[in-house]
Amino acid sequence: MDYKALGLTAGIEIHQQLDTKEKLFCHCPTTLLDNTQHTGEFFRYLRATESEMGEIDRAAQEEMKRVRKFQYFTYKTTCLVENDEEPPAPINDEALTIGLTIAKTFGMTPIPQIHTMRKLVIDGSNTSGFQRTALVAINGALPNGGIIETLCIEEEAAQRVKDDIFSLDRLGIPLIEITTSPCMHTPEDVQQVAEYIGMVLRSTGAVKRGLGTIRQDVNISIKDGARVEIKGVQDLDLIAEVVRREVQRQESLLAIHAELVKRHASVGAEQIDITDIFKETKSAILKKAKKIYALVLPGFSELVGREIQPGRRLGSEMSDYAKKCGVGGIFHTDELPAYGVTADEVATIRTFVKAQEQDCVILIAGANAKQAVCAWNQVHNRAHMALSEKPVPEETRKMQEEGSTSYMRPLPGAERMYPETDVLPVRIDDAKWHAVAVPELLTVKAERFAKELGLDPAVARQIAFSERRPLFERALAVGIKANLASRTLLATIKELRRDGVNTDGISDDAILVVLQAVEKGRVAKEAIPEILTAIAGGSTAEDAMAKLAPTVSRDELEAVIKKIVVDRADFVTQKQKAALGPLMGVVMQEVRGSVDGKVVSELLKKEIEKVLGGK
Repeated sequence: MDYKALGLTAGIEIHQQLDTKEKLFCHCPTTLLDNTQHTGEFFRYLRATESEMGEIDRAAQEEMKRVRKFQYFTYKTTCLVENDEEPPAPINDEALTIGLTIAKTFGMTPIPQIHTMRKLVIDGSNTSGFQRTALVAINGALPNGGIIETLCIEEEAAQRVKDDIFSLDRLGIPLIEITTSPCMHTPEDVQQVAEYIGMVLRSTGAVKRGLGTIRQDVNISIKDGARVEIKGVQDLDLIAEVVRREVQRQESLLAIHAELVKRHASVGAEQIDITDIFKETKSAILKKAKKIYALVLPGFSELVGREIQPGRRLGSEMSDYAKKCGVGGIFHTDELPAYGVTADEVATIRTFVKAQEQDCVILIAGANAKQAVCAWNQVHNRAHMALSEKPVPEETRKMQEEGSTSYMRPLPGAERMYPETDVLPVRIDDAKWHAVAVPELLTVKAERFAKELGLDPAVARQIAFSERRPLFERALAVGIKANLASRTLLATIKELRRDGVNTDGISDDAILVVLQAVEKGRVAKEAIPEILTAIAGGSTAEDAMAKLAPTVSRDELEAVIKKIVVDRADFVTQKQKAALGPLMGVVMQEVRGSVDGKVVSELLKKEIEKVLGGK
């Protein structure tokens, strides 16, 4: 597909948690806990505040369409700041320094005086109804010629446990938000830029790692489409697919619009009560509903059910809008009969609402009349959008599995930002800026590891980008060879995990002790897996190594090897020097891996040569 011809324009916002000891505006630790460990809870209703101009942000208005009671879990590790019952502390200086380091690495210009702002958020993810954020730097460079427009430090949102229940252990963790210019024009461009920014962030060694610690929001538009923000793309490998599917969605909506215009389609204005039709229905959803309304869409037949993304249809878009009022979704005649709705019921509905063959009828069911009316209005508005001059609405959308998206809310406006009066500004003078050190990029580090340490380039890159890189560098600093350290950290520990060993119980210090013992000849490198397994099971490094320390003298080892070779003389004669590998395994099994493989190999070669020489 020629994305440039389609006018694809994309930019990204990357949100990365920082690995600080304390949260951004309090002294609580940045440790995440299982929600079953919560020690208390409280409830909160959130309402949007007006901007300084007396306006309410449109995204916040959408969230207020239904009253929601939010529940929050508290922990021993959280405080009154997360509860919004105590003013925030000054901005975390450690987080600010990391932010400045990242900014300087991108060649950005720092803001001389950093002011904290409030960003209106009433979806329940912030107890205060807003997120604190501070602009730190502007104008950074990207390899593709684009720019990083802004770098902000902000507090992480609360973690959703389920529905309207949130956990406060994550709320307030320092977060970097990086926003690029709309400088990408293919799905692959977007993924490559995201990978580059992620690499720079990890190069600092000061960001958290793991699922959920970094999220990408992708802004996408095409010619005649609209800017759409897709939030929460956590899997880097899915970014290109997300972009492709959004292009597909916008193209499909434009095609549906063209067909609707061709058909002279329209949107019915009458809210038709059809509750009585379903008094005896077998549809579980409609049977529970207290009020059911119909909306007639003349000329929409077969278009509401048309696929616009894998697993998504125009009807899905309408359903998303209706869900903002608390309903579970909608039914429409493009998909009926189904879901317990019979063909006779569909015929009755069409007759009752006077729908023609080319018309589509939407069914909106609510737990009460107010909810059903709200949902009907939402679907009515979304249907009008499909007919408008701008059939692709500007929206914030949420990524679903495999890369399709669903509607969340309208794009926010400037009204959502206003000054934070509880946090003092922070001045960034020349001395502070010049004191910031720029880290070595991981790509550069990988090249250095390959060149200076003699590692295979693929292994060098793998260890440079690994979470174990700091431990690898510690190992080098105490004299452990690069190949031994990289093999243990990249392969051995992974193999143990695959075998069901809980390697989380193996500390970095224990690994270093074992590797140093191997370098000094106290234990054989072949014994490393067994030693680490014992440590994972609760043993100390010294106890684990003592059990596997070499117990075979050189004379004993020579005798073992001689017996094995003599007993297998026919095999040696047949395989010649190729017998070395198989016999190595036999010897190592005999001595339980407690002897260095290099020593075994040397002695085994000599015995094999004796057999072959005496043939």
